[in-house]
Amino acid sequence: MIMNILETLKDALTLLKTVLSELTNKQHLFNLLILALAVSVSAGLLLYILDGNIHSLLDGIWSAWVTMTHVGFGDVVPSSFLGRLLSAALILFGLVLFSLFTALLSANLIGKNMNAWSHDERPFEQDVNQLETEESKILKELARLHERLDALEKQNK
Repeated sequence: MIMNILETLKDALTLLKTVLSELTNKQHLFNLLILALAVSVSAGLLLYILDGNIHSLLDGIWSAWVTMTHVGFGDVVPSSFLGRLLSAALILFGLVLFSLFTALLSANLIGKNMNAWSHDERPFEQDVNQLETEESKILKELARLHERLDALEKQNK
């Protein structure tokens, strides 16, 4: 039982390593991360400039990042109308960001599985073709035996 669990965990870690190595080679996921960081830094700067409740640039960046990721700790909160408006835009941007990330991740994983299926499919096609050839030979032999049996029955009559 414990060996089964350990083997399953080992397989899961192998899968995780494979997925992470595949994802690190994907430029579009890297670009999405750069976009998220750029938006959080620029929105943080705008929050620092527009809102009196944001006391430092780092607080602005923190507030933007927490708002985009929908964590919402509440430790740094904009109080002005423009600050809240910008935070509302960040909430919407965060939704789009996570939707894009999920779509890219799913497409990558599904594409990886499709490639694995196509590689596994070829040996099956060869096996099916071989079975069909052997089945055809057997059916021909059965037809020949049936003809011989009919001929023997006609001779005995």
